Amino acid sequence: MKIDLIHLFISPGHNYFGRHGQESLDHQIIEKSELECVKDQGIRGDRFFGFKENYKGQITFFDDNVYQKVRSELKLPDLKPYSFRRNVITRGVDLTALIGKTFRIGPLTFQGVEECRPCYWMDEACHPGTEDLLKGSGGLRARILTSGVLAQGSEQSLTIL
Repeated sequence: MKIDLIHLFISPGHNYFGRHGQESLDHQIIEKSELECVKDQGIRGDRFFGFKENYKGQITFFDDNVYQKVRSELKLPDLKPYSFRRNVITRGVDLTALIGKTFRIGPLTFQGVEECRPCYWMDEACHPGTEDLLKGSGGLRARILTSGVLAQGSEQSLTIL
């Protein structure tokens, strides 16, 4: 099957994660044309790189169709795709179907772990109502099983192993 990797993002710091009961921060989100994925570590330069052993969210994927749905239903035409703080915005594949699966995009292998469930911070990051709208479609958390470069581009090969 084919997958489009529309946007690739990293952020060097946590704006929300681990900040329950505190104010959010304002770390920059950087769009990249490629991500250096490091086996068992995460994405070089990202806030979760080397976070902890066997971390389930070394890379996160988010469906562009869900992004478009949020923009439309909440009437947010200026909402940016990085607002969801996911690393890879995709098109063409049902990400929930990759939960519990090992899959390859190009030369890289990943293990889909679980939904990247939205939390209450989504209402601040995007708009009130976003958390509820994203339930069941918050994206995919995955582990990186092989090191290499994940590049932005259309119609890349995705193989479930």
